[in-house]
Amino acid sequence: MSEDQDRTRAMQRIERLLVAISVRSLPRLVGSLLDAHLTVKQLKVLSALTGDESRTLSDLAGEFGVSLATMSGLVDKLVQRDLLERTADAADQRIRRLRLTALGRSVVAEIISPDPRLGDDVVAGLDTEELEALKIALDAVDRELRRLPD
Repeated sequence: MSEDQDRTRAMQRIERLLVAISVRSLPRLVGSLLDAHLTVKQLKVLSALTGDESRTLSDLAGEFGVSLATMSGLVDKLVQRDLLERTADAADQRIRRLRLTALGRSVVAEIISPDPRLGDDVVAGLDTEELEALKIALDAVDRELRRLPD
């Protein structure tokens, strides 16, 4: 068998494994989201603030392509649930910045940050050689993702 055929077979096997892993881990992926009782739009707002907690209501409305009234309603619900807070801008007290609360950061971390397919309980079952192989593979995948345009 040629190297091209070996590579094609390996890529097909990886694709089948990734689908199988996704199917088996779906309850883990969805469970945290369902437990948080967030809508997809609310989750998107929390996610947008995770990397940059200095945005305003106007910033988010523009980013999401919705009216200020629509974004205000989303943000109000998140503030009522103590997931977001509005704080005065240091330079201009009239401007309100949106920031995740400690609870908001915790919810986002639980839902978004960890990959439940590779949770501690899954990784703990791997031996050292398998862990090293997984690290090498994930480093390579990360490298290739960084090469892709945004």
